[in-house]
Amino acid sequence: MKIKKRSKRTRARGSKTQGWGARKRHKGSGSRGGVGMAGTGKRAGQKLTFVKKYLLPYFGKQGLTSRKAGKDKHDLINLKDINIGKLTKMRMIKKTGEGNELNLGKYKLLGEGEIKEKLIVKGRVSKTAKEKIERAGGKVL
Repeated sequence: MKIKKRSKRTRARGSKTQGWGARKRHKGSGSRGGVGMAGTGKRAGQKLTFVKKYLLPYFGKQGLTSRKAGKDKHDLINLKDINIGKLTKMRMIKKTGEGNELNLGKYKLLGEGEIKEKLIVKGRVSKTAKEKIERAGGKVL
């Protein structure tokens, strides 16, 4: 007569399904938690140290996060970046009888910095840049 029955766990060692038959819950990859970085979401306690150590900008948004980003295709120039000698070489400034005429083309002029020269500007200009140009004696077309 047997005194102690061997446990089911030790008897199932070596069998493929360990007593669960072909049931899906103990067969598929769903119970194993996915593949690769699956499960590294907001509450990924089991992989958090790995993510923090090796994949630091993993959480949060990266890149373009709004639809408006990238719509303004124009390159930007500030008033402080206007160098008349350099812009004449680039053929953006023409000397006329009224003064220096600046043709912005694809650029947009922003109002950071000060301007001392009298300029006639053609193109896209911000409000502050327009005020500063008119204060210096120029005009915006």
